Amino acid sequence: MAILPIKLYGDPVLRERALPVSVIDDDLRRLAADMGETMYAAAGIGLAANQIGELRRILVIDVDQMTTGADGKRGPRDPQARRLQVFLNAEITAASDDDGDYDEGCLSIPDVESTVYRPNSVRVRYRTLEGEDREGWFSGMTARVLQHEIDHLDGVLFVDRIAAEARSALAGKLARIRRGEVPSAVDELLKQGT
Repeated sequence: MAILPIKLYGDPVLRERALPVSVIDDDLRRLAADMGETMYAAAGIGLAANQIGELRRILVIDVDQMTTGADGKRGPRDPQARRLQVFLNAEITAASDDDGDYDEGCLSIPDVESTVYRPNSVRVRYRTLEGEDREGWFSGMTARVLQHEIDHLDGVLFVDRIAAEARSALAGKLARIRRGEVPSAVDELLKQGT
């Protein structure tokens, strides 16, 4: 498995719509495993293929990896506790009427968080790596992460969903990321030899 470079805010691939996956083969399984390793290395809980420059409708999540240390920073849990979930061709088919807010961040937009309102529950249709078609309701953090990653597959970023005032307040940070002045979490890890 490999840790892949994460595309940062301003990269055009993040604004493109990913194409459906039609063939499940060893290359796709390897991509899913690499995406998982990349997500874990960057202390993330979700990653969409667009974020590594692949325009295929594949995303990985592991909300059980969301832990907060004494310093208030999120970090990875014990590798033995990993529970990687892979979703192919995921699409939201229904959503609850009740919304919740949460300060979201993104591996492609490092060091930026802002409040995003999303439905608390969503029904998602998807295919597994084993080729099984599934559809089910997800709620809580799993629903939020799936919505965030499916947005990525559609070329939408969480900063597109925040209030105009909040986006204006983040303009300087976003401009620095777009200019390449802020390294991704993976870049930082690779520099440290992790």
